[in-house]
Amino acid sequence: MAELRRMAAWLALASVLCSAASPGFAKNHNAKPGREPQETAAPDVAAASPSESPGLAEARLIEVYQLIGQGETRQAFEKAEKLAKELPNFQLAQLVYGDLLVSRTRPVSAWGDVPPDMAKVAGSALKDLREESQKRVKALKERPAPGTLPTQFLQLSPTVRHAIAVDASRSRLYLFENTSAGLVLKADYYISVGKAGIAKVVEGDQRTPLGVYYITSNLDPKSLKDFYGSGALPISYPNVLDAKRGKTGSGIWLHGTPPYQFSRPPQATDGCVVLANPDLVQIIRTVAVRATPVVIAPQLQWVTPTQATATSRGFEEALLAWRNAKTGGNMSQVLGFYTADFNSNGKTLAQWTTVLRNEMEKTRGRTIQLKDVSFLHWVDNAETMVATFGELAEGTRVGTTKRQYWTRENGQWKIFYEGVL
Repeated sequence: MAELRRMAAWLALASVLCSAASPGFAKNHNAKPGREPQETAAPDVAAASPSESPGLAEARLIEVYQLIGQGETRQAFEKAEKLAKELPNFQLAQLVYGDLLVSRTRPVSAWGDVPPDMAKVAGSALKDLREESQKRVKALKERPAPGTLPTQFLQLSPTVRHAIAVDASRSRLYLFENTSAGLVLKADYYISVGKAGIAKVVEGDQRTPLGVYYITSNLDPKSLKDFYGSGALPISYPNVLDAKRGKTGSGIWLHGTPPYQFSRPPQATDGCVVLANPDLVQIIRTVAVRATPVVIAPQLQWVTPTQATATSRGFEEALLAWRNAKTGGNMSQVLGFYTADFNSNGKTLAQWTTVLRNEMEKTRGRTIQLKDVSFLHWVDNAETMVATFGELAEGTRVGTTKRQYWTRENGQWKIFYEGVL
């Protein structure tokens, strides 16, 4: 009987490892919107079953880990068996279930404790599943302190209802709600990034970009291959800063997984950010196209709202000074806020000066008001602020929505891009 159990356990592990190592992992999925031929339609967003609620599968898996750690192996086995049966495409859950089967015949020394010949056949699949397990556990053990937020989110307008931050080091996506009391962390999910890691530079480098982006559209899942799962949310890569630095590429999406795969290894995409379908469905139902910021960072730094306010103070002063100069109609003073290499969709600073002059003539000395101001902070080898706001003259109802990119130049904030949304 023990030998039969051992064989059954190894067969279970062999099945999950072979499926995890299948060629389907290597499919190219970064095609441009509208150019993918239609295959089997992805499931409708509204069709996610209760058993696949956002984050539930991971929570159940972590509960199994906890029970194992507490020595409650019988309960752990029962819960792992149920999870494996209900989500047969969740390879990591299958691996844990297989280990628990093996533990009934002999001690288990590590996750995916299989004979050497089976591990050899599995190739990198076993390593990937072990890394996925470590990422999930680490991210859930090292939670951000309550009430803190990523350093990038200095100020969000009340019209921006949600925000997303991705921590590549933890393979984690954090979803925030913008409430009257400030940003509140509502949920977080395991994600996969590029095969070659992060810091995308050129098209085809299989890296996930780093920076401040926005969701640009919501692609109909019925128009996509089933490889994309429950849908796709393209983001605005390359952004203005990326373009200034000469970065290339396109088609960076938040998207789901195909039916045969619940989740992907931590580094498994061609540059996109990939989530389990139930998690993606929740995000699709929550965020707003063209309004939801998406920050992708090597590692998120978390600060209190008070610390964020202190960081933003100097920039707020610069933004207000720019507004006052524009209200005053002093062109030379206004131009002092722009960098020499300013560029707005091909317009140089000299060409943009004409735009500014026309705008200032229209206001005729009336106070310029900035409404619904948001600004996000990005720091790498330079310091950048991405500001979005409505601009209108006092006493008028209609204005324009603008986005500016500011950088520190000799200790002063200056604008290197400005455009109307």
